[in-house]
Amino acid sequence: MHILLCENIRSTLNVGSIFRTADAVGFEKVLLVGYTPCPIDRMGRENEKMHKTALGAEKTVPWHHYETVGGALQDHQYATPVVIEQTDRATCYTDYALSNPTIFIFGNEVSGVSQDVQKEVPLHLSVPMRGKKESLNVAVCAAVIAYHYAMVSCNKESRGT
Repeated sequence: MHILLCENIRSTLNVGSIFRTADAVGFEKVLLVGYTPCPIDRMGRENEKMHKTALGAEKTVPWHHYETVGGALQDHQYATPVVIEQTDRATCYTDYALSNPTIFIFGNEVSGVSQDVQKEVPLHLSVPMRGKKESLNVAVCAAVIAYHYAMVSCNKESRGT
């Protein structure tokens, strides 16, 4: 199963959308790193703002908070980490066949995946951009990647491979 990892994403609404996408495609879990908002705050209260976009997925998709990406990857060594970012090393996501399971790493809305993580993780994929903007909203990008790899898995299952 695939996992979505959110590193230092600021927007609670983006994180809620990512939870909803993870639920829709049947991903295993969402890992929240650094200052990424969680469905439950430190005081044990539900994050009502997140619920606006997650629509309950934050309650059905397993999640865990980590201080660092390294800690998250250490606990999920069975999965291949993949940075989703516009980098010089990135391959178009449609040109790369991933093996299960995979952790897709998404970064901050402005600065992207941290440089340390980019250096540590050798595999980088990107969504090509044809317009004047250099990137998609992080929640939209996560949906593009999640649906692509969920459909690849779905098509393999329907063909019996």
